[in-house]
Amino acid sequence: MTTDTGSLTNRPSQEPYRVGFLLIENFTLIALATAVEPLRVANQLAGTELYSWKLLTATGGYARASDGITMVPDASIQEEHSFDLVIVVAGIDVTRSFSRQEVTWLKQMGRRHVLLGAVCTGPYVLASAGMLDGYSCSAHWECLEAMQERFPRVQTNNRLFTVERERMTCTGGTVPMHMMLSFLARRHGQELSNAVSHMFVCDRVREESEQQPMPMHPRLACAQPKLAEAAQLMEANIEEPIELQELATLAGISRRQLERLFLKHMGCTPSRYYLRVRLNRARRLLKQTSCSIVEIASMCGFVSATHFSRCYRKTMGRAPKYERMEFFTPARTDGSLADTMASLPSSSLQALKRARTEPTYGTFEGPREEDTVSG
Repeated sequence: MTTDTGSLTNRPSQEPYRVGFLLIENFTLIALATAVEPLRVANQLAGTELYSWKLLTATGGYARASDGITMVPDASIQEEHSFDLVIVVAGIDVTRSFSRQEVTWLKQMGRRHVLLGAVCTGPYVLASAGMLDGYSCSAHWECLEAMQERFPRVQTNNRLFTVERERMTCTGGTVPMHMMLSFLARRHGQELSNAVSHMFVCDRVREESEQQPMPMHPRLACAQPKLAEAAQLMEANIEEPIELQELATLAGISRRQLERLFLKHMGCTPSRYYLRVRLNRARRLLKQTSCSIVEIASMCGFVSATHFSRCYRKTMGRAPKYERMEFFTPARTDGSLADTMASLPSSSLQALKRARTEPTYGTFEGPREEDTVSG
């Protein structure tokens, strides 16, 4: 159930609607940009300051995005603010990127009945503050499992975005723009929202109820709907894997057709693909939760921790326990700022180093030689 996120009649017309963007370390720049820009264009088209916004960090220091670009905030959360809406912007390695100070501040905002939002993996931070208990919530697919395991009172879903009572949450990429266009439509009417979308050359505004695509190429999913259906069934049945024959029957094809589709389009057998799905979920749980290896083995449909560890080591190239031992440590030096900057790798290399600690890092695979069949 969605709710009205504010009406122009609720505030004096001369006062802009005040929005704070809380930048969590390693936030994704695209999520921030697509959330802010609709507000800027709404002001431009309306010819008046409908919205004002500030970028915030815990201490007022620079915020580093996942691509290595640093942002200069307008203020810290330690200062006194009067916001109508606060949006948490997070990105990679979210479970280790936020602080207790940020959680405490979000709780304060909640007690003041400020509208709270989050984009990309930001809902994980809101949930950590207890601000999503009893609410429906959308989030980037890579942190959904961690949220489901750690925050059972949060009603996670796979929709692009969710607006319910005093909460707005959405997935990542360009989806924040669509959430904000929906927000503008509720506050100012569809005409202004449409005009803003036209400024972004956006040919279709996506609806709240649409599902976020899971990690399968969208063109392939459209071209091969039976393959996509089978893959979705695998994603939905990880704790208790289903037999390939039953999978084929549920997808409405024969087992032989199922095997041909996977070999032709995915370069592997259905069994190997299913195993990768389960192991990728295990990797995210290892990275994002404190669940034991025995618990994760059970969650991912393995008969024993020994069997799980053997499969994981063979497929991922390392034992499960080592997934939790890789942390990014920023370069430090006692020299001058110039010496420090000179000693640092490029922003792209720093971003790559941080990404290696991510649960989804390196999961893209082309066809493997042993899985492909010659024509």
